[in-house]
Amino acid sequence: MTVRTEVTEAKRVVVKVGSSSLTSAAGGIDPARVRDLVDVLAQLRERGVEVVLVSSGAIAAGLAPLGLKRRPKNLPAQQAAASVGQGLLVHRYTEELARHGVIAGQVLLTVDDVTRRSHYRNAYQTFAKLLELGVLPIVNENDTVATSEIRFGDNDRLAALVAHIVHADLLVLLSDVDGLYDANPADPGSSLLPDVVSVDDLTDVRIGKVGAAGLGTGGMQTKVDAARIATGAGIPVVLTSAPQAAAALSGERVGTLFHSTGRRRPTRLLWLAHATEPKGTLVLDPGAVRAVVERRASLLAAGIVGVTGTFVAGDPVDLAGPDGTPVARGLVNFDAEEIPNLFGRSSQDLKRELGAAYEREVVHRDDLVLL
Repeated sequence: MTVRTEVTEAKRVVVKVGSSSLTSAAGGIDPARVRDLVDVLAQLRERGVEVVLVSSGAIAAGLAPLGLKRRPKNLPAQQAAASVGQGLLVHRYTEELARHGVIAGQVLLTVDDVTRRSHYRNAYQTFAKLLELGVLPIVNENDTVATSEIRFGDNDRLAALVAHIVHADLLVLLSDVDGLYDANPADPGSSLLPDVVSVDDLTDVRIGKVGAAGLGTGGMQTKVDAARIATGAGIPVVLTSAPQAAAALSGERVGTLFHSTGRRRPTRLLWLAHATEPKGTLVLDPGAVRAVVERRASLLAAGIVGVTGTFVAGDPVDLAGPDGTPVARGLVNFDAEEIPNLFGRSSQDLKRELGAAYEREVVHRDDLVLL
């Protein structure tokens, strides 16, 4: 059997593991599952591969100590469970990695950490130094402080973005399902897809929410979305089950391999497209749409005919055509209440009437990504 060279030649790998692969049905951490995963990661490091682990399980790990039977639905209770569980989870990883002489480092991220310029630079530098020092970073969303409006929503997408920030050669998504099927794996006649050349080819695949009820937030759709983010940025993805992690990371043809479809792009633009929720919308006239989409130009005030939402300078906003369909997303340079005064006016007029600060672009092309 031929091995997957995308796996065997990777020198830096991001591995994501879901809650259902780490915890028992009661919600507590399963020590044997954590130990097995750590043994696989240690073997990978012994081959000279740098490893970053994105681990769910903080909320699930906090359920039993708090006497909760299932994952709470309201945000404050989730945050309380995450606060209790995150320490337990990292402690367990730290103990297991110590058996292999490996130091664990905790990295908790929020959406701001990967969308605002100063934050994402700091995140990159932190990862770079940890890997340089031989530390195995353990990453999770900072559920304790994240709000429902500003969160990644699932660690599959977070893992894809982390793979990009650390310049990974491979992303491995470990689930409770052994790969991507063309229908629900429980359905008779469904079959595993060993290779996906382009996730856009999956239009006929019936993707459902497959996963352990009550523990995780993701389903198969979130994993396909994560694969789309990573492969579109030049990073191949392997999706398989946690028990097959060793085989998958050895290059065996288990699970599903999503082949890379694009080239690496500026990290901030990837985050802008996939890790941000727009705070509002700027409606453009047809000429501005052509300038932004076809000429990749900055958005000037003269091309704006409408605005919705509440936002401040530096927030992400969608740029929509006259019919309301978003064509791009960018970081806006003005507050929402300032925009109506700029409608249809040239930069020279704005400078003359309101001052030099109003001569600048509403959204600069360097802060803009096409959707």
